[in-house]
Amino acid sequence: MNASDPTTPAPVLDASLRRYTNWMYGLHALAVAIGLTTAATVVGAFICGLPSIIAVIMNYARRAEARGTLFESHFRWQLRTFWFAVLWVAIASLVCAPLVLIVVGIFLLWIAFGAIGLWIIYRVLRGWLALRDGRAMPLAEVKT
Repeated sequence: MNASDPTTPAPVLDASLRRYTNWMYGLHALAVAIGLTTAATVVGAFICGLPSIIAVIMNYARRAEARGTLFESHFRWQLRTFWFAVLWVAIASLVCAPLVLIVVGIFLLWIAFGAIGLWIIYRVLRGWLALRDGRAMPLAEVKT
């Protein structure tokens, strides 16, 4: 059978794993919404907020089940979004900390957090929309 043939049946996807992945995206989106609608920032709510922390724990809990499926890319996408956000915040904080003494650091940190927040929103939306459409997330191949 040809993969481009419209009569080729779609691969069977584990419905419970699909729901589970949706829940994780939903928790990340809730953290973003909390950051947008409260005094918290998107970055702060995403990295330190309970919804995202629960999503990361859920991700690690069922990561092995997702191996070899479409959902593996979504699990990795979510984990990379979280851990790279932590990394970017740490780098921005280290770079801007000495500049706080001359006030410009506060402004630069504000800009960095805004950019990181937009990146987080983009990653959560792009991943969730791809999951809705049944598409895997593009990820760099890891050579083992």
